[in-house]
Amino acid sequence: MYGLLFRTLFARMDPERAHHLAFSWIRAAARTPVVNTLTAAVLAPRHKALRVEALGRRMHGPVGLAAGFDKNAEGIDGLAMLGFDHVEVGTVTGRAQPGNPRKRLFRLVQDRALINRMGFNNEGSAAVAARLAARRPAFRTTLGVNIGKTKAVPEAEAVHDYVTSAEALAPHADYLVVNVSSPNTPGLRDLQATEHLRPLLTAVREAADRAVTGRRVPLLVKIAPDLADEDVDAVADLALELGLDGIIATNTTIAREGLGLTSPAVLTAETGGLSGAPVADRSLQVLRRLHARVGDRITLIGVGGITTPEDAWRRILAGATLVQGYTAFLYEGPCWMRRMHRGLAALLEASPYATLAEAVGAEHRTPDGGPHDRKAAA
Repeated sequence: MYGLLFRTLFARMDPERAHHLAFSWIRAAARTPVVNTLTAAVLAPRHKALRVEALGRRMHGPVGLAAGFDKNAEGIDGLAMLGFDHVEVGTVTGRAQPGNPRKRLFRLVQDRALINRMGFNNEGSAAVAARLAARRPAFRTTLGVNIGKTKAVPEAEAVHDYVTSAEALAPHADYLVVNVSSPNTPGLRDLQATEHLRPLLTAVREAADRAVTGRRVPLLVKIAPDLADEDVDAVADLALELGLDGIIATNTTIAREGLGLTSPAVLTAETGGLSGAPVADRSLQVLRRLHARVGDRITLIGVGGITTPEDAWRRILAGATLVQGYTAFLYEGPCWMRRMHRGLAALLEASPYATLAEAVGAEHRTPDGGPHDRKAAA
């Protein structure tokens, strides 16, 4: 049914307008008694086998919504109602900003992909913090908050800008993400270099600790798929050195060549970050490289081109404790999480592993890449 709605309505609309319309329906459903509970019962049934522990939290499952969909933390309950096991809001910047001029979001339907150059459009850390402080959750989910640099802030003042956001938002976050990998803020990706990243992450860690004294807010960094392998290694080593809690791999890509894109050239030539199915292979490569470097010492979150349960399962075997989607949600609709959970539960049941935790990184644990047969051994 959603496929018909997408083809007849959303596909004919400007993508950003379609997003706002669909998101308004989700929020309205979440605010409506009976409708919200029935929707959750149908779309978000729980599978005990998929329960995971990560970042100090017990979660219903491993599949979450990546940052970018709910930039201002307006619809967390609605997204939890649809079955997302964790929701990452943002990217939030120190100051409010409108983002880049429209048109800035493009569908590559043939490739099940998007190109965006949104530019961190959001209401700013103070406004988002106030909204989170006033929130009274109706559905349980783990909340991540993704923070980035305000465009107008020069690179020399970037650390202070991130600190402003961290101090405001850490008290409301189950985990905090430093985004240095969006291609749509000039100079932002330069912060992935370790000489810039070390002082930034150190300052954000200290800011979060100042703002929240009763618990430790986990801190993660989100990296780009376009990093060279040696730079991926350097970020992994830095994460271990600083005691980060996790790495999210990966953000969108600026690459176009070698991805097998079949959409019209007028679309693929648009500037911005490409997400969806075409980025899946490189995101998986980065994840594998990270796991080979850090093992199970920190939490890895796989994101980028995850559309099917099989996609998520491959990320788990490659080392991801959690996975995230965004582009697939726009194409697959509100039943997507139900299909993801059912499919993952079936894959786990058919596997040699008794739990998802046993499956994490399994492909790295034998010389031929095959799994240990834990169920048979039991």
